Amino acid sequence: MTTPLVEQLYRERMDVLSPQERIARCAALLKWSRDLLARQVIAELGEVSETRLKWEVAKRMYGADPVARALIERRLADVSG
Repeated sequence: MTTPLVEQLYRERMDVLSPQERIARCAALLKWSRDLLARQVIAELGEVSETRLKWEVAKRMYGADPVARALIERRLADVSG
C-alpha cells in the first residue's frame, strides 16, 4: 500500500506531464509488462517462435476474458513451436 506522501508526489509529477508524455509513459509501461511476461513464458516453455510468444503473452494479459481467451487459444492452435 502506498503512503499518502508517495501518492501525493506521484500525482504531482503526473499532473505536470503533457498528454504526449502521459501516452509515452503508458506505452513504456505496457512494453515493460509485455517484456516481463515474455521472459516468464520463455522461462516456462523455453525458446518458442516469435508468433507463439506473442500469443502466449496475450493469453497471460487477456486470458481472464473468456472471449479473448478463446480467440487467443484458436490462434495458438495454429502456431507451431
